[in-house]
Amino acid sequence: MSKKTVLTGITTTGTPHIGNYLGAIKPAIEASENPAFNSYFFLADFHALIKCQEPERVARSTREIAATWLALGLDTDKATFYRQTDIPEITELTWILTCQTSKGLMNRAHAYKAAVDANREAGKEDLDDGVTMGLFNYPILMAADILMFNADIIPVGKDQIQHIEMARDIAGRFNHNFEPLFTLPEAQVDEETQLIPGLDGRKMSKSYNNTIPLFCSSDELRKLINQIVTDTREPGEPKDPDNTLMHLYRCFASETESAAMRQRFIEGIGWGDAKKELFEFIDAQLTAPRARYNELMNDMGAVEAILDKGAERAREYSAPFLDKVRHAVGIRRLTDTSASQQKADVKEKEKSAEEIARAEEGRRRAILMQIRPLLDQVEQADDKAAAAQALVAQKTAEVESLKKKARQKAQNELDLLTEELAALL
Repeated sequence: MSKKTVLTGITTTGTPHIGNYLGAIKPAIEASENPAFNSYFFLADFHALIKCQEPERVARSTREIAATWLALGLDTDKATFYRQTDIPEITELTWILTCQTSKGLMNRAHAYKAAVDANREAGKEDLDDGVTMGLFNYPILMAADILMFNADIIPVGKDQIQHIEMARDIAGRFNHNFEPLFTLPEAQVDEETQLIPGLDGRKMSKSYNNTIPLFCSSDELRKLINQIVTDTREPGEPKDPDNTLMHLYRCFASETESAAMRQRFIEGIGWGDAKKELFEFIDAQLTAPRARYNELMNDMGAVEAILDKGAERAREYSAPFLDKVRHAVGIRRLTDTSASQQKADVKEKEKSAEEIARAEEGRRRAILMQIRPLLDQVEQADDKAAAAQALVAQKTAEVESLKKKARQKAQNELDLLTEELAALL
């Protein structure tokens, strides 16, 4: 059974906080220890430029996040750890994928729609006011990050699921139009880590200013935990165990420890005592990695060397793979007249039933995107059956008039049209 590839990245726009650790870094490092996975973890510094125009902040965040991964025990012999901007193949692949991505797909991206809605609510005549092409094309860059290494599993929050779906659509369209080079990624959402509460009980986020920096000093950690919002119930009064303190405690504790702490809330532990215990418990677990983090922050040369090694390792895959992508779209040496450089490779590689099924799913998905406007026309027609029959007849005539590859693509569309409209034919 072939290994699955797991890929995740963190945007370099802020200081890593406990939510980043629990929601992304900790599960990623645990996955990298599993020999069943190939792991790719990266610093998403190109993504940082989409919203952050503060050079020093981006540079500082890159240093902090790199040191954080290493301080928490990432074994870079088991995982490929790199900086996004050190892999030039990613930006080239982004352009190739951009040329295969419809504007309509990007129009549906949540971030872009949110910006347009905000402008509409503000009464602005230009609904694209303040929208950069970086924001608009962001999902394509994310798709390139994923597809560059043919990642199978992408751990994400619920708000990022749409981007994984877009990456699948983009990959499917490329596979259909050129060659089946890309794996269709799957989003992996861990419900337990999706809502790490911050100081005010809302999701811990820089945008809410409610975070707890992962490697702040013990004194600052104690101060921040004491700021966590609680209710007015007195010591001795039973407390709802589903509170922010308990949630944070559970994220660091074993099941036995969590059960014992939960019982203490039910029995009426005071909020002050609960905060003291939470601080002592978390601080004890972070003391060693905090010391290591501070060492790394004072030795950026060593961190840079690790990233250089990771980039070299990543490019051992990305450079030859991009050559295949370039060849597939027709960017070749003048002496290369072969129809497909990859035919021999495809024949040599035996695909599992699962891989074949996934490839077929991607092919069907891509074709369906192409014919969706035609299906919508039938759906809106007064006489749907007549419209369906006319459409299939028209497509059949088109197929017969074409040659070679164009004919095969049209035939694939005709087959799926016939399948989708079977009830009306």
